[in-house]
Amino acid sequence: MTSTYASAYAAALSAAHDAAAGQNYPPGALYVVATPIGNLADITLRALHVLQLADVVACEDTRHTQTLLRAYGIDKSTAQLLAVHQHNEAQAAQVVIDRLHQGQRVAYASDAGTPAISDPGARLVAAVRLASLPVVPLPGASSVTTALSVAGIADEGAHHGEFVFVGFLSSKSAERATAITALGVEARAVVMLEAPHRIGALATALATLGERRLTVGRELTKQFEEIATFPASTFPDWLHRDPNRSRGEFVLVLHPAMVAAESGSEQRILKMLLAELPLKTAVKLTADITGASRNVLYEAALALKKEGA
Repeated sequence: MTSTYASAYAAALSAAHDAAAGQNYPPGALYVVATPIGNLADITLRALHVLQLADVVACEDTRHTQTLLRAYGIDKSTAQLLAVHQHNEAQAAQVVIDRLHQGQRVAYASDAGTPAISDPGARLVAAVRLASLPVVPLPGASSVTTALSVAGIADEGAHHGEFVFVGFLSSKSAERATAITALGVEARAVVMLEAPHRIGALATALATLGERRLTVGRELTKQFEEIATFPASTFPDWLHRDPNRSRGEFVLVLHPAMVAAESGSEQRILKMLLAELPLKTAVKLTADITGASRNVLYEAALALKKEGA
């Protein structure tokens, strides 16, 4: 399998060298490298070049990363791979710092996506910075931004486009319930992660949020990718309708709390502006003034126009 992939990515390696080799890659620096969250083709040209160039590849799981590198046709010996994971991150950071002081280039990659967001890497980066050594980010795939990009939250709620990332909630039912109660009064969008063996419990807990909209991304960028948006109350039913939906890794976006456009002040402002301005302009200004959802205000404006006609 890896040899087949390596042949397919031979051109990509050549393109990576042509596109990135002329740039500056100082020695003695830590390179934080984003890797695909599922689809191998989501690697960047600069990531390929740096993974080839690095003297050492620090990684969450050396076996996983070795397989990934070989899929791209990148040959690193076992001695060039250094395990840096949640159980040894503090100690391994010193090994990385020693390598950097020797002038080596060290690339760090977690198992998937951008390191140090939910995966390990944050302690390593902090330790390297504390040692006054350079850290170079190589942006790329991220499950968080991938899910947000298809959730369509920009014009929802009072906090247009804002979100909070909470990662994995507690596996303990009482702590999870407390966290979800707090999320229920969070006006901004909330991004969560979950594993397949716990998704059922999370679905039941999130159902208590009623009509609050939820976008669920399962197996993002992979062959059986599935993305759906529905009221949180229907999440358990959606999950149970197909046994396959309990498989794979999950990214969930709890949409912003909708601000109703039915209060007297919002309706009065909207009516006044509609009398003087085009519909879209009136809606935008009313949203800016009141913090109400543009989508809700737009529907209210159409209804008012219809009544006036």
